[in-house]
Amino acid sequence: GSPLSGFLPLSRPASRPRISSAASPSPSASNGDIASPIHVVPLNQAPRDEETPLSETGWTGGGATKRRKKALSVRRAPAPAPASAPQHHHHHHQQPIHPATPAPQTQPPHQILMALDATAPQSSRHVDPAAAADREQVCMAVGRFLYDAGVPLEAVNSVHFQPMVDAIASMGGRPEVFSYHDFRGCVLKKSLEEVTAQSEFYKGSWTRTGCSVLSDEWTTDKGRTLMTFSVYCPEGTMFLKSVDATDIVTSSDALFELLKSVVEEVGERNVVQVITKNSQIHAAAGKKLGETFPTLFWSPCTFRCIDGMLEDFSKATAVSEIISNAKTITGFLCSSALALSLMKKHLQGKDLLVPAETRAAMNFVTLKNMYSLKEDLQAMVSSDEWIHCLLPQIPGGVEVSGIVSNLQFWSSCALVVRATEPLVHLLKLVGSNKRPAMGYVYAGLYKAKAAIKKELVKKSDYMPYWNIIDQRWDKHIQRPLHSAGFFLNPLFFDGIGDNISNEVFSGMLDCIERLVSDVKIQDKIQKELNMYRSEAAGDFRRQMAIRARRTLPPAEWWYMYGGACPNLTRLAVRILSQTCSAKGCDRTHIPFERLHDQRMNIFERQRMHHLTFVQCNLRLQNRQQYKAKAFDPISADYIDIVDDWVVDRSALFSGPTEQPNWMEISQPFNWTPSAGPGDEFESFIEGVDDEMIQGASQGIQDDDDDKDDSNDEERTLSVGE
Repeated sequence: GSPLSGFLPLSRPASRPRISSAASPSPSASNGDIASPIHVVPLNQAPRDEETPLSETGWTGGGATKRRKKALSVRRAPAPAPASAPQHHHHHHQQPIHPATPAPQTQPPHQILMALDATAPQSSRHVDPAAAADREQVCMAVGRFLYDAGVPLEAVNSVHFQPMVDAIASMGGRPEVFSYHDFRGCVLKKSLEEVTAQSEFYKGSWTRTGCSVLSDEWTTDKGRTLMTFSVYCPEGTMFLKSVDATDIVTSSDALFELLKSVVEEVGERNVVQVITKNSQIHAAAGKKLGETFPTLFWSPCTFRCIDGMLEDFSKATAVSEIISNAKTITGFLCSSALALSLMKKHLQGKDLLVPAETRAAMNFVTLKNMYSLKEDLQAMVSSDEWIHCLLPQIPGGVEVSGIVSNLQFWSSCALVVRATEPLVHLLKLVGSNKRPAMGYVYAGLYKAKAAIKKELVKKSDYMPYWNIIDQRWDKHIQRPLHSAGFFLNPLFFDGIGDNISNEVFSGMLDCIERLVSDVKIQDKIQKELNMYRSEAAGDFRRQMAIRARRTLPPAEWWYMYGGACPNLTRLAVRILSQTCSAKGCDRTHIPFERLHDQRMNIFERQRMHHLTFVQCNLRLQNRQQYKAKAFDPISADYIDIVDDWVVDRSALFSGPTEQPNWMEISQPFNWTPSAGPGDEFESFIEGVDDEMIQGASQGIQDDDDDKDDSNDEERTLSVGE
C-alpha cells in the first residue's frame, strides 16, 4: 500500500503499541534533516481504531493532553472490501470503498462529464439574452486585444481594470482612443505627477512616525542581482529606486556605501531602521551602517525569517511525507477533467488549493484546507462515479482512494496544522498592510513555540522544531525593536511588571539610547516609563484606555492616551509604526532588468525609470486596497506559489491514461477568502489571554529535564516556567 506519515513521537510508552517500518528509517540529522517525532507507517501495518475529531484533540490544556495522546496513537480504519470478496486480516493493497449499488456500464469520459455538469447546481439569477450577447461581444473584443498584444491575462485582476471599463463606457458613442505616443508621453507624465503627489503625502508623516528603508533583492535569469529600495510608513509604502547590485552584493563595504546613500536620500532623522536580507555580507554592512548612523537600526527581514522556518519544517522527513501524500491527492485531481468535475461536484465548487504568500506557507495552508474538506473528499472516493467510472479509466485512483480513506493520514494532518498554524498566522500578520507588525512579532514567536510544545509534549520531540525557530531567528543578532515593540504594545501591558524578562527590558533601554540622542530626553523617558508601567500617570488608568488596548492600533493608542508622557509617547509611536518585512511591490511584468540596459538612449532610460516609478508605486498604493482575485490553481500565473501541488503524477501508476483536454474543464469560480486581509490582527488579538501575556513577557523556556511520560499521567503544558 501507499506509505502514509504519522506525526507521532519516536519512542512510545511500553503500554502502547510501538510502530516501526523497515522500509522507512527514522529521520537522520546527518542528512540535513531534524530528528523528528514523526513516523512513516505503511497502511497495512496500522491497526484499526476510531478517529478522534480535531475539536477533541487540541487547545484544551492538560486535560486534553491525555485524550490527544491516546487519539494520536497510530491507527487506521481500512476501507471495506467488496461485498463479494472474503474478509482477510492482512492486506497488501488497500481497496477503495465500494457502495452496494451495481456497477453501471463504463462510459467515455466526455459523456460522464456532461452528466456531471447536468447535475451541477444552476444559477437562479435570470440573465437577459440581449445583455449576455453584448457582454460576450465586449469580452471577445477585450480578449482579442489581450491575446494579440501578449498582455498577461492576470492583468484583468488589476484594481484599475473595472474603472477603465467604466470610463470607456461612460464616454458613449465611439470614443477616440489614445495613441502609442500618448501613453509614452502625456499619459505617463500625468500619471507621474499623480504618483509623485501621493508619495509627497507619505513623506509628510516621516518626521512624526519615522520610516523604514526596505531593501528587496533577487537574481534574474541572466544572473544579475537587482535591488529595489522602498520607504515604509503607516500612511503607505513608497518605491524609491532600482539598482543593479551585481557587483555590490559581493562586498560588505560596497553594500554599506549603497545603503548609506539611500539613508542620506531619505533623511537620517527620519529613518528608524533599514531592513535587508540576513546574510553575512548584509549583516556586516548593517553593522557599519549602525556605527555611521547611531540613531537607527539595521534589521534582517522578519518575513523571510519566518518563511524560512516554515520551509525547514516542510523538509523534515515526516512532515514532508504528509505533504507528499497530500500532493498526490491534489496532483491526481488536477490532472483529470473527470476527477476535477467530481471534485467540484462533491466540494460544491470549493477548491483544495488556496493562495498563500509563499511556497512554504502554501504547504500548511493547503493541509488545513484539505482537512476542513475531509468528509467531502471521503464521500467523493466512495461515490458511484468515482468507483465505477473514474477508477477503471484513470490510473492512480486506487492509491488516492487509499490515502483519502486513511484515518492516520488525517490525524497526521490535524496535528501538523495545529502545531504550525500560529507560525503561518504570524507570517500573514508580518506581511499584512493593515497595520505595522512591530508590536506583535515577539509575542507571535512565543505563541508559535508554545503551540509546538503543547502538541508534541516531550522535550525530545519538540526541541528539534524549536531549534529551527532559534537558528532562523539567530540569537546572535539582537533585535531590540521587537522587544521594545512588545513592551510598548498596550495589548501586552499586563506582562510588563516585575517579572518581565531581561531580554525585553534591555531591548527597550537599547531603543531609548539609540533612537533618542538627547540625554536629557532619555532621562525624562526613563521616568515616564515607570509611570506607564505603574499606570500612575494621566489617562492610562481610564477604562476607555484599558478597553482600547484590544481595539486601537498600538501607535494610535499612544496618541490617544499617552499625553501625560509626551517623550515616551513620541518614542513609542516611532517604534510601533514600523514594519518588519522588506517586501517591496509585486515585481511581475515590471522590466527591471531592461531598466539597467546600458544600450538604451539616455532619454529613453529616464523615461523607463519614470515608468517603473509609476508602476511600482501604483502597485504599492493598491496594496492598501483589498480585492478578491480570481484564483485558478492550475494556471501558469500561479506556478511560483502553487509549485508542484498540481503536477501530474499519473506516470507513477500503470494503466490507461486520459487524454487531457482543457476545454472539458469547467471554468473556476472567483476565489473569495473566508477572511479579509486585516483579520489576521483581529484573530491574533482574540487569542491573547493573561497566560499568553505572562508567558511571552518572561520568555518561553524548555523543560529542565526530559520527563519520562511512559505512564498515562496527565500533564499540563505550562510554558515559561
